[in-house]
Amino acid sequence: MDKLELKGKWNEIKGKIKQQYADFTDDELLYQEGKEDELLGRLQQKTGKTRDETIKWLRSL
Repeated sequence: MDKLELKGKWNEIKGKIKQQYADFTDDELLYQEGKEDELLGRLQQKTGKTRDETIKWLRSL
């Protein structure tokens, strides 16, 4: 998922993540341009998935 695609669809993706993982907070799902790797790290830590699994999961949402 490239940065532009993530940025454009983030609100929709964030809603889907919250449906699957209700314990995510808005702060944990905060998207900041240029800090995509940090966001991926937070998602990885919370879900227990690898980086590749996390990216594949985001693309599937």
